[in-house]
Amino acid sequence: MVSAPSSDGLIYVPPGVTRSAKIVISGSFGVGKTTFVGSVSQIPPLRMEERITQASAGVDDLARTPRKTTTTVGLDFGRLHLSDALVLYLFGTPGQDRFRPLWAGLTEGALGALVLVDTRNLEASFEILALHEAQGTPYAVAVNLFDGAPYYQLDEIRQALDLDPETPLTTCDAREGSSGVLALITLCEYLSHQHAPAHASVLEPRP
Repeated sequence: MVSAPSSDGLIYVPPGVTRSAKIVISGSFGVGKTTFVGSVSQIPPLRMEERITQASAGVDDLARTPRKTTTTVGLDFGRLHLSDALVLYLFGTPGQDRFRPLWAGLTEGALGALVLVDTRNLEASFEILALHEAQGTPYAVAVNLFDGAPYYQLDEIRQALDLDPETPLTTCDAREGSSGVLALITLCEYLSHQHAPAHASVLEPRP
């Protein structure tokens, strides 16, 4: 459910919403985080992007994304009403190593993370997964189905990424909102079975 714009042009959270959760959308450079947040958000997404310039030469690997002309330098932000009672606040992280200092703030208070991966460069995901594990952030992994990317069975990808058996692993097309929502549902179903006390207050109804 999405509220219609009010008289001031803003889209407010519906009054029936009783729960909210902060979800981080992470992954390596060029994996589709900005596209994902934009496709699933039910409000105009906030994007902090800059054009890729010559200064990025030799720093950002554009070999797999030659048409990429912008990069996230802060965050992407979107909002998704997953049900009449639950709203997700989505925070997309920058993928480049030089923006890692932003991670602490962006992931603080997050209920969980959805990590996007690209089969053309799975090894780029190792550091991202390690960061979430070091911070104790529960996560699910979604393989972004890029056109022309190699296809592997999910069991093969799980083994290549050395994921724990209980870590959710699914696929999505970051360009399609419905596909992204299904990936987020997979994450939320996993999080609902987590019993860590630190997460309980996030799931409690608002007073």
